[in-house]
Amino acid sequence: MTKRVIHIGLPELSEDELIALGELAQETAIEYIFEHLTRSEVKDIEVTARINKEETLDLELEIYLEVPIFVKVDVDKLVEEALELAYEKVEERLREIAHEGLQKNS
Repeated sequence: MTKRVIHIGLPELSEDELIALGELAQETAIEYIFEHLTRSEVKDIEVTARINKEETLDLELEIYLEVPIFVKVDVDKLVEEALELAYEKVEERLREIAHEGLQKNS
C-alpha cells in the first residue's frame, strides 16, 4: 500500500469543491491504472481520498492494488505513477479554482 500527503495552500473551498477534488484524485488514479492493466489483471483495487482542511489543505490519497502473480508489472511503480498523476490533476484544478476566484474579485 502506498500513501502520500501533500500540503496545499489555497483560497477557501466549498464542501462540494472539496468532494470534487477527492473524486478527481480517485478517478485519475483508477483511470491511469486501467490504462496499463486490463480488468482481468487486477485482482483487487481500492483508492481512498481524504481531505483535511485546517491551516492548510491536506489531500491524502491511498491506493491498494493487488494483481495475480502471473501479471508481470511493477505494482509499486504503477501506483507511484498513478499517485503522481492524481496529485498533478488536483493541483491543476486548484490553480483553476484560484484563477476563477481572482477573476470574480476583479
